[in-house]
Parts: sequence; C-alpha cells; structure tokens
Amino acid sequence: MSEPTKQETPKPEESTAAADFTKYKTAADIVNNVLKKLVPLCVEGAKVIDLCVEGDKLIEQGTGAVYNKSVKGVKVSKGIAFPTCVSVNNAVAHFSPLASDPSAEQTLAKGDVVKLHLGAHIDGYAAVSAETVVVGATPEEPVTGRKADVIQAAWHAAEVAMRLVKVGNKNWQVTDAVSKVAAAFDCKPVEGMLSCQQDQNVIDGKKRIILNPSEAQKKDFETVTFAENEVWGIDILISSGEDGKARLEESRTTIYQKEATVTYQLKMKTSRAVFSEVQKKAGAFPFNIRCLEDEKRARLGLQEAVQHNLVKPYEVIFTPANTFVAAFHFTIALLPGGPSLITHPPVWFKPELVKSEKQLEDPELKELLTKPLRENKKAKKKAKADGEEAKAE
Repeated sequence: MSEPTKQETPKPEESTAAADFTKYKTAADIVNNVLKKLVPLCVEGAKVIDLCVEGDKLIEQGTGAVYNKSVKGVKVSKGIAFPTCVSVNNAVAHFSPLASDPSAEQTLAKGDVVKLHLGAHIDGYAAVSAETVVVGATPEEPVTGRKADVIQAAWHAAEVAMRLVKVGNKNWQVTDAVSKVAAAFDCKPVEGMLSCQQDQNVIDGKKRIILNPSEAQKKDFETVTFAENEVWGIDILISSGEDGKARLEESRTTIYQKEATVTYQLKMKTSRAVFSEVQKKAGAFPFNIRCLEDEKRARLGLQEAVQHNLVKPYEVIFTPANTFVAAFHFTIALLPGGPSLITHPPVWFKPELVKSEKQLEDPELKELLTKPLRENKKAKKKAKADGEEAKAE
C-alpha cells in the first residue's frame, strides 16, 4: 500500500482529522457491527479460533461494501486494521491462533473473561476497538469478585482517559490517572502497555502514552502534549495481579506488522516472496499469518524479516495464573470543536452486569467522570459572562 503522493493533497488542511473523519467513522461503524455479531457468539463451548476467523471475515465483508469508486483512477485501500484477537482470562492481548497451533482447540467456559480486539480501515484511516465480555453473565447472575473489580477498573480508567486526551494535556496525566483508578479497585495497569497517535496508514505513531512503566521505561519515555487534529488509539489494559507484570509463555505469535521506517534487502527467496505478499495484503497494518497463502512458508519467510526488524511481532503475553486482565480500546479525534470519540461504546458492558464491591473514591477523578467529553462552548461563555456580571454588581 503506497503512501499518497504530495500532489494528491493540494491543501494541507484537507488532510486533517476533521476532513477524513468520515472515513474514520465509517471504519468505526464496521467495527461496531462486527462486535455486535461477535459478542453473542462468546458462549460456553465456542472455539476461540472460530471467533477470530469470523471477526476477520466480517471486517472484510464490511469494508468490501463501501468506498468502491476509484478516486482519480486509484482504488481506495480498505480492510483489516487489526486482526481479530480473542484473549481469555490472564492472556493480555494478541491471541489469535492458527488451525495448526495446539491452542487452536481452546474453547470458552462459563465465567471466562474474554477480550475482543479488532480494527478496520478505510483509505488507511483506522478505527480500532476492544472490549471485555464475561461468558454467561446476566443481570440475574452478574460478574462479582476480582473479575468484577478488574472490569470496573478498566471501564472507569477508559472513561477517565477519554476525558484527559485533550489538546494541551500531557501523556503522563493519562498514565497517572489510569494507575489511580486501577488502585481504587485493587488492580494494576499491565506494565509497559502503549497507546499511540494515529495517522493515515499509521496506528503506532511516534507520540505515545505508557501504562504502569518500570523505572527504566519512565526514564526513557518521551513527554508529549496532545495537539489539535490528532487521532489517538487508547489501549487500557488492567490486571487483577499485584504488580501488572506480564510475560511470554508457550503461545505462538501469529500477528505481525511491517515496520515502515526500516529498510533491508532480504537474502532468502522465501523471505522476499512472503514479504511481498505481506505488503500486498496488509500494507502498513498488522496481519495474521492466517491471511497468507502458505502458512509454513510464511513462518519460515517471516523469521529473516523479524530478525532484521523489517517486521515486528505482536507477542502474546500473560499475567500470572489465576489473575484476570480486562481491556477497553477506543479511537478518539481531537477536532477543532473538541474531542470526538470515533469508535462506539462497548456492546456488552453495562453496570448491572458487573458488580464490584469497590468503587472510585478520588474526588477529582469522580468529578472528571461527570463531565461531557466535549465542553459546550456556548454554556461556558454564558457562565463566564454571568460570572463577570456578578462581579460587576
């Protein structure tokens, strides 16, 4: 997928988030429709691999039905912006097995904490969403205990983060607030998880937010300020474990992404053929090996590309056994009129389904949660004018 040439964008302002908002929103509608179909399929006995395959199929169908007119003779690129992942209980993210993997037999059980994570893009403008579902929970039989704590922590942290990602604020404000929310529920954000600025064909931009950083990460991490017209993908991952640390286990990596900034001449013929297929099918976005023609050849060909950082792996990591991870991911645009949520609210989550005995006590954060995402400027002006009038009297 080639980057658009400079001639195609005569006015810089036409390429801002505001102008391309429709494409982001179309992608978000597709993602929401896919989640609406996937959530009811998260039942006892459902196979994880079937949910992943179904999710990807639905994204392809959704994006295939829109933007089919060529623009200046060029087809509009569209498709999967993040392959469907179904990560259960203490699996943090990126779990999407292949049919040949031993974990392909994994099925869902009653009470499992299931993270659904997927994304679609139109013309490189991506909407990515993730939410947490508990298998078999109902208002009559709601989620309780540590599972409820971790889901409520993640939900409140996402709502707080949404209100802090605004023009002029800094990334550390989000980091600190998410840690405070998690602590109220006796939970911890998963160490080192990143949220990134997005752009056309980029979901992992240079400006980032880190959750629960280690001392070393804190030292090296850049402070950034949110600016007008930026789009951000905010990934909130909270663990019921005591330190939020996660590690690699036996699970095989299946999701990879081409590194846009690295160039290297691959030596092996297989590697070159696989890399060419990746560029054609996924472009700049993450892909699952499942979408490549020959799985064995793909694994072999990707080895050299990963070794030389041409392709990066999205590893499957786990928190300790008997802990749970909850996730919410949303995409937000900082438009001139104020922040605007691109993705839709979660399909499954409702307060009556998740009953935690803990709650957020911090007065500042509680007040923040009562505020709308976008301030009403007219009301603000009126309040200011009223205040000045009162002073004058």
